[in-house]
Amino acid sequence: MHLSLAISLASAAVVFSIALVSFAYFKMFRRYRIPLCGWCRRSDDLELGPAQARVADGPETVLGKEKSSAARRFGWAEIESVTGKFAPHAVVGEGGSSTVYLACLPDSSLAALKLHRPSERLHRAFRQELDVLLRLRHPHIVRLLGYCDDREEEGVLVFEYVPNGSLQERLHGDGEVLPWARRMAVAYQVAQALEYLHEGCDPQVVHGDVKAANVLLDGRMEAKLCDFGSARAGFSAAVAPPRSARAMMVGSLGYVDPHYLRSGMVSKKSDVYSFGVLLLELVTGAEAFDAGRELRLTAAMGPVLRDPEGRATKALDPRLGGDYDAGEAKAAVDVASSCVGDNPGLRPSMADVVRMLRDKASSSIAAVASKSDGKSDL
Repeated sequence: MHLSLAISLASAAVVFSIALVSFAYFKMFRRYRIPLCGWCRRSDDLELGPAQARVADGPETVLGKEKSSAARRFGWAEIESVTGKFAPHAVVGEGGSSTVYLACLPDSSLAALKLHRPSERLHRAFRQELDVLLRLRHPHIVRLLGYCDDREEEGVLVFEYVPNGSLQERLHGDGEVLPWARRMAVAYQVAQALEYLHEGCDPQVVHGDVKAANVLLDGRMEAKLCDFGSARAGFSAAVAPPRSARAMMVGSLGYVDPHYLRSGMVSKKSDVYSFGVLLLELVTGAEAFDAGRELRLTAAMGPVLRDPEGRATKALDPRLGGDYDAGEAKAAVDVASSCVGDNPGLRPSMADVVRMLRDKASSSIAAVASKSDGKSDL
């Protein structure tokens, strides 16, 4: 009798534990809006485009094997397996040239797979993006886990999964307001990533599409620059790319360097301009392009950019509720103003930007860096 009672109690405890763990797991997926690999899925899981695929700061293993520093070449059968043969419920983003799938790996970890649609032109773009990504190793650049080029006109890039979405969502969505210190830390981290591309790579790399949607936030809310589909390697500030490459490097509305639009010249200073717009977004909370008014943020901020010392605090995101460093705000607008100047030759290098942010926003950067427990401040 006592034995039967003990077994019953033990069984009940096991069932309760399983239910508790399952509930916690479900809550985690609800919080980060992760599609639940077929058995539970929400309609708003499909709102991200390929450029916003959450593909960084993921698990330490890939397809059950230890993570290595070098990207691995996957077979097509493996890619089909982890996406359920490209099941519709695994799609987390679609664009004109690619589809992004959420993959459930054999060890239950997650990855994001960017599948380029089959065409000769898009396959060339895939090879170009892959060639750039294979060169990159930086803590604030999305890490490529592997790729698959088995198919003649299809290519797959396999990235780590990031849980906290894009900066675009965090700044302009309906969630909690991104704190000032975190904004300055993100700006500094993106600047470091661009400095690495411009100065630390051989050959040097121009990203070509710096924007809030292409900045991902990992589990510690640190920035990861992603989407190198427009990136070009080896271009100097004085050399225009071939017409075919120029046509593909479009950039995004509100972020595109006006000098590039006029001349077609690809340069590191184009990235500097786009970064300046991104910095203005972080300061103001406004989008780079107001579709309703058909107004660029740089145009709307004209008076402030001409007088950052006197007007900067008036342009601060009102959602911050005054919780910001006024000195840092003025300095950030001043840096942004120098980045978006009309003459590319007078714009700072990204190395200069990194130094200016490190000096002028040191309090916020240090405050965020001190959060050693890895927890989000949101």
